[in-house]
Amino acid sequence: MKLGVLFSGGKDSSLALFKASKTDEIVVLISIISKNEDSYMFHTPMDNVEKQSKKLNIPLIKVETLGEKEIELEDLKLAIKKAIDEYSIEGVVTGAVESVYQSTRIQKICDSLDIHCFNPLWQMDQVELLRELLKNNFKVKIVKVAGEGLDNLKDKIIDEDVVNELIKLKEKYGINPAGEGGEMETEVIF
Repeated sequence: MKLGVLFSGGKDSSLALFKASKTDEIVVLISIISKNEDSYMFHTPMDNVEKQSKKLNIPLIKVETLGEKEIELEDLKLAIKKAIDEYSIEGVVTGAVESVYQSTRIQKICDSLDIHCFNPLWQMDQVELLRELLKNNFKVKIVKVAGEGLDNLKDKIIDEDVVNELIKLKEKYGINPAGEGGEMETEVIF
C-alpha cells in the first residue's frame, strides 16, 4: 500500500516510518509546521524536516498552520488531500502513542478522505519505545523540555543512561518517559 507519513522529524514519527516501511511503500512525508509552539496537534520545533526528507530520499509536503486549536485540522486535511492528489496515497501513518486527542482527529480526517490510518506505535509501552529506538540505532536528540527534572537532558542524545534517567524521573515526578505528556520534544539525526 502507498502511504504518507505524518512526519515531525521526532522519535515517534521516525519510528512509525521505520515500522511502516517494513510492510508498505512510503511515498511521501507530510509535515505541518505550526506557528504555535503550544500546538495541541503538532510537534514543535521542526527545523530540519527538509534535510531529513533529503537524507531519507522521500519527498516532503510541508504546510504551515497558525496552530489554532481545531482550526489547524483543516490545514492537516489539506496537506493529506495534496498527498492523495500528488502521490496517490492510500493511507497515512502517524506516530501517535497515547494521545486520543490527536489520534481521533487524524482518524476522522482519514475517514472523510476515504483512506486508511495506521498507528504502529499505539499504546506501546513508553520505555519499550525508547529501547526500540536504541535497538534500531536511532540517534535521537532532546530539543525541547517542559517537564519537571528534565532541564539537564536538553540537547542530550538518548542512550541507555538517558533512558534510565527518564525512568527515575517518572518514578520521582510522574512524567511520561517518552514525553507523551508534552514533557519533551525530540529530533532524529539522520
